[in-house]
Amino acid sequence: MDRRAFLSTVAGSLLAAPLAAEAQPSGKVRRVGYLASGSAVSVPHFFNAFKEGLRETGWIEGQNVTIESRYAEGKLDRFPALAAELVRLKVDVIATVTTPASVAVKNATSVVPIVMMNVAQPVELGLIASLARPGGNVTGITWPDLEIFGKEIALLKEVVPSVRLVAILSNPTNPAHGFAIKKIKAAAEQLGVQLQLVEAGKLEQLDRAFAAMAKERVDAVLVIADGLFGFQRKRVAELAAKHRLPATYGLSESVEAGGLMSYGPNRLDSYRRGALLVDKILRGAKPADLPVEQPTNFELVINLKTAKALGLTIPPSLLQRADQVIQ
Repeated sequence: MDRRAFLSTVAGSLLAAPLAAEAQPSGKVRRVGYLASGSAVSVPHFFNAFKEGLRETGWIEGQNVTIESRYAEGKLDRFPALAAELVRLKVDVIATVTTPASVAVKNATSVVPIVMMNVAQPVELGLIASLARPGGNVTGITWPDLEIFGKEIALLKEVVPSVRLVAILSNPTNPAHGFAIKKIKAAAEQLGVQLQLVEAGKLEQLDRAFAAMAKERVDAVLVIADGLFGFQRKRVAELAAKHRLPATYGLSESVEAGGLMSYGPNRLDSYRRGALLVDKILRGAKPADLPVEQPTNFELVINLKTAKALGLTIPPSLLQRADQVIQ
């Protein structure tokens, strides 16, 4: 565990323990829905962090709460059916992971409370009215993509000072990516970098996407955080290595799978904070009255093995700033 995740865990435990002691849940067993883009086995530590957050506030699975978890397994078109299924189960609240999951659940119900986690552009997509006053049945944790994209491009320039043309790997089926691309363009313009948009909405399109990058002779790749790219993170990392393309990601597990580096929110922290919002709703709070939170804990992860394979030397100053270095 990296140092930021450790500190976050300790702090969360210290803050949550008194709350659990003061007001233990009682009465009927409550039902919580959980909808994510991956699978139960692909990133179990995130679901475990969510359950840990519930336990710290007194909700014990199998005792006073039941968690109905559903996964799209990287296929975003499955979200509407999975969302409808959770609504039919009459759960008390639904926790959603990623933007497409949140949009699907919002389309399925305007009544059941929704706690979104790692969701980009919630205002622009009509999920909430504003961060301070979300209104309706949705609250949660955002994904601050504007800051991330500028930082990712700057990191690429530190590692590859000669970088001029950067490919943007986007999923056209993700409703947030259109907004994200506009923000990436703004960040790239400020840093003097040109962009090449490349899209892949299905697994079988990934090979063609990277072949297109090679044909255009891009210098590096920025992979926008997405359920498909996260679920297929090993394949994406393999394709980047095959075409000898330095790549930066918004998800740290992509680096653990062989990607070069990532910068983004500490998602374990977001899952625990999401669980705290679920707790408040189960105790009677309304989503409309709970301001949407923004991540405050970010992490930089670098894979030195991948850098060496690409013939890159990571500047010592950058290694010193990293929260985790994979040897």
